[in-house]
Parts: sequence; structure tokens; C-alpha cells
Amino acid sequence: MSPPSPHPSRRALRRDLYAGAAAALLVLAAVTIGTAIEHRDGSLRVGWPPLLANWDPHVGPGTPAALAVAAAAVAYGPTLAARLPWRPLLLAAWGASLAWTWSLALVDGWFRGVAEQLTTRNEYLRVIDRFHDIPRALRDFDHHILIDAPANWPAHVAGHPPGATLTFVLLDHAGLRGGGWAGAFVITVGTTAAVAVLITLRVLADEQRARRAAPFLVLMPGAVWVGTSADGYFTAVAAWAVAFLALAVTGRRPAAAGFASGLLFGLTAYLSYGLTLFALIAAAVLLLGPHRTRPLLFLLAGLVVVPAVFTALGFDWWEAYRLLVTRYYQGAGGVRPYGYWVWANLACTVFIVGPATVAGLRRTRVSRADAPGGSWVSRADPLGTLVAAALLAVLVADLSGMSKAETERIWLPFALWLLPACAALPRPRVWLAAQAVLALLVNHLLLTGW
Repeated sequence: MSPPSPHPSRRALRRDLYAGAAAALLVLAAVTIGTAIEHRDGSLRVGWPPLLANWDPHVGPGTPAALAVAAAAVAYGPTLAARLPWRPLLLAAWGASLAWTWSLALVDGWFRGVAEQLTTRNEYLRVIDRFHDIPRALRDFDHHILIDAPANWPAHVAGHPPGATLTFVLLDHAGLRGGGWAGAFVITVGTTAAVAVLITLRVLADEQRARRAAPFLVLMPGAVWVGTSADGYFTAVAAWAVAFLALAVTGRRPAAAGFASGLLFGLTAYLSYGLTLFALIAAAVLLLGPHRTRPLLFLLAGLVVVPAVFTALGFDWWEAYRLLVTRYYQGAGGVRPYGYWVWANLACTVFIVGPATVAGLRRTRVSRADAPGGSWVSRADPLGTLVAAALLAVLVADLSGMSKAETERIWLPFALWLLPACAALPRPRVWLAAQAVLALLVNHLLLTGW
């Protein structure tokens, strides 16, 4: 038996479908116009615009599992999300996310889908042997960012602070060597992001809407890129930073949760320069929290730890970012046309969040009306505010021009926070099916770059 949901009007349902159709038209325009541009001059630097992918219809060992997980999540997800006790629900959400992400990754097979993803020429594992002396490598990091620098870093190493590379260096030093372990780490950690979002929604908004959002967080089409791009790992770190902050500002162990949040926010800035935009989502959480001032000192104390360590070891974040901007325009970023990507990036986002999220965004409100004592007042809606903050972060990243293409993985940390909008949707199984079909089509028709 399905969980109760508000009875939708036909007009509201039509508007949901119109929103989904508009998103589909945006994707179609990005594919059609992008293909024409790429055939004309090759300036987009992607194989199947707007995605970094190539047309390659195929099936693989993960196909039966992916179909089974999708069918089970659509059939039973809403009911289980409504009925399971809270902690078992969190474990079930993580387990289902793991199953979904692993099965999608294995559609391409173990080597092509997992073990080789982080070992290609632009990836982090190509430079592991240059970090035997970590302090020396950090002191020297800035000298290898530019393309014309001696022994320049591969694109992803140069394009991120060294915290990203050091993650895989430390895995290697711990004996978990090679692309297989790196891919397994990314999937295992990345899929915990759904749990972090659910915790945040429960403490800031309400448990009912968190439960309604749970199946959509599990069947996120962006799971195609969580397994196994490093951005899936970044997504989880940023999500847990927000979750701990939500716990802190709602009075749940403000010292420990606040410090943990600051520590993770500091780490996000050393995983990806673009994740500094999570300050917008953090600000939204602080705005919503009834005890927003209590954890501030602990938050700030945690926030300085990672920057202090990297700075003490000789890495200059600001200088590295300045050099990265130059490197960005030395490479594909200097060729890819802003006029196309400034809107085609949003089409990439549709691939991450799916048609259900687009329809849910239409229904999401930043404020809501309450009636204490019989008088109507308007106040911030926590779920809508979080979604709006994430959407603002995406738009700022888009307009910056520093995210031209490849946003299907780069924007995963922000796009994840748009999915709670699906909690507003009636008939969740229909929308969940649409989400699953999109992910299955992408993974079976295209060979993605991540």
C-alpha cells in the first residue's frame, strides 16, 4: 500500500508535465545545437554534446542488477520509506544507493566501469609516485599547474587543490592500491551523501518530507557519475558538512557537530575550488537554525584546521587558484564557447537530477504560510530554502564561466540538494520510474567519460 500523498489537481499535474517537457526540450536543443557546433569546429571538446560521452549502445554485467534495483526501488521504495523506522531507513537508503551506483558502474564492466576510471591520463592515480614525500610535493605543487610548466600536472590534479590527490595517495600508502580500490572508495563514500541529506531534511524541515524524498535520493540519475568520478566523493564530504551543521544549529551537540561541520567544510575547499560555493548552502542552514549562534565558535575552530595544515606544509591555496584560472584558459576552457555552455550546462544538470526534480522544483516554495493564533504569517520553508540555495550555487557556478562542460560530474555536490524538491510530488512511483529510465538509458546508450 502506498504512503498517503496529497491529491493533485489536473492543472497541477499538467504543469508538472509542462516543466518536464521544457527540460526535455532544453536537452534536445543542447544535443542538436551542440552536435552541429562540434561537427563544425570541434570547439565543444565533448563527444556527445552536452555530455562528455560517446555514443556506444551496450549492455554489461551490471545490466540485470541495474534493472532489478530500479524495479524494486520503484515498486517498494515509497512504501518502505514511509514505514521503516528512521535508522533502518537510513541504512536502507545507503544500501540501495550502493546497489544502484555499483550496478550502473558495472554496466561498463569491472575494468572499464570501475578499475580504470581513475587511472586515465588526466586522473589522480597517474601522479601517486610523485607524492612519496608529501610535504615536498605540497611545497612544489603550484610550480606544476600551468601547461607550460615542467612536469605539469594532469588536468584533474592541476584543476583541484591537492586534498583531492592526497586522498588517493593516502589510500595507496594504506595498501589500497590501484584503480579498483580507488573506485570502490569513491562509490562507498559517495553513496553516503543520500543519508546526509535525509538527516538534514529531518532536523531542519520534517521527517515526513525527508521520507518522501528518500527514494528519489536513492534513484538519482547522477549515480551514473557518482560511480566512479572523484566528484562523487566530494559530494559526500560536502553533504556531511551540511548535515553536521544542521545538527549543530538545531541544538544537537552543537560543539561536536559544529566542529565536525567546520572540519569538513575546510576539507571541501581543499578538494575542489568550486566547492567554496557551499558557503551559500551553509548560510541557508544557519538562517534556518533556531540555535544558529551556539555552534559558531566550534564551526570556525573546525574550519581553520585543514587550511592551517596545508598552509603549514607549504601549499598556497590562493596562488594555486590564480594559476588554475590561467591553466583553465590554456586548455579546453579557453576553446569551449561560453555562449553555448552557459545554457547547455543546465541541460547537463537535467541529466543529473532527472525530470522528477524539474517538476518538483516547480512545486517548491521558499516560504510557507502558518497560522499561529489564527493569524496568517509567512516564514521560510526549510526544504525550499535549501533547494533555493543549491540552485543559486549552480547559477553562480554557471555564470562564472569556470564550469564550461563536464558539469554532469562537477555539479554533483550542488545538484544533490535539488533532489529534495521531489518530496512535493504526488504519484511518486511514476516519477521514480522516469528517473530510473533516464539513468538506464544514459548508461546503456552512452560511454560516459567518468
